[in-house]
Amino acid sequence: MKSSDLKIVFFGTPDFAVASLDALVKAHFNVVAVVTMPDKPAGRGKHLQQSAVKQYAVVAGLPVLQPERLKDEEFVAALRALNADLFIVIAFRMLPEVVWTMPPLGTFNLHASLLPLYRGAAPINRAVMNGDDRTGVTTFMLKHEIDTGDILQQESIEVGPDENAGSVHDRLMTLGAELTLDTVRHIAAGDLKPIPQESLLQGVEPTPAPKIFKDDCRVDWTRPGADVHNHVRGLAPYPAAWTMLYFGTEEQGTVKILETARLDADTAASLAVGEVAFEGKKVLVGTGDGAVALLTVQPAGKRPMAASDWLRGLRAEPQSVHFA
Repeated sequence: MKSSDLKIVFFGTPDFAVASLDALVKAHFNVVAVVTMPDKPAGRGKHLQQSAVKQYAVVAGLPVLQPERLKDEEFVAALRALNADLFIVIAFRMLPEVVWTMPPLGTFNLHASLLPLYRGAAPINRAVMNGDDRTGVTTFMLKHEIDTGDILQQESIEVGPDENAGSVHDRLMTLGAELTLDTVRHIAAGDLKPIPQESLLQGVEPTPAPKIFKDDCRVDWTRPGADVHNHVRGLAPYPAAWTMLYFGTEEQGTVKILETARLDADTAASLAVGEVAFEGKKVLVGTGDGAVALLTVQPAGKRPMAASDWLRGLRAEPQSVHFA
């Protein structure tokens, strides 16, 4: 079967999925419908906000389905009526079996990790937070357990020691779009040999990548400086690492830590854990094994700013400023 003859239904929600949908459309694949989340109230005015995928689909003239429940009989019947050959899922909700088993060529997912590494909702953040120097994207066939299906294809990239999750996200988004196209072409040609993830584990447990909550973002300054640096860049620019600010014993609210720099042990000041200080033109924070340089911060209710400007603007004795 020619890949252009395949009837495809695309499931997705955020910008990460838009890149692949755009690639499919521009390559003239037959996307017969797009499934995305219902419009939701957002902002102070609580105006209905369309997902990034819906916004793209509307402009591209693609039919859009927005079910509240994926097991809804009307939605399932509408999917069946499309008579699609293949479903593609990227950054969407978990599909019920009645949906993902529907198309004759199956349903594949694009995941932003080198499975079986980083199964879960936050693979990019977790990989950078853990200091990995390599990650990638994987296409795999859906099965019952999330992110466990047989692998179709993978592509990898190197991660720079100071690169943040936002940069990795954008690079994987582009790489993922290319991999999605290539996977569809191979599925149409029937020449892929799926690889069970169990064969790659070799007795080692798969790496989890659970959803990130606010408490996960708090900086633990007792950790080694390298770990603190990785934590910050793995959460930048969103949802962002944060810490409590103190003047002496008085709590001053929270500060987001958006960018840090690693320091060699020889150049790290002798600071107490969480202590904030100038050293020359650098703003340093004490960690469990020295210090990190603070580059960009965002005080509560304010815009991101250079850490040096922030520290100079504080109405406090410099020696009393610390994080916890």
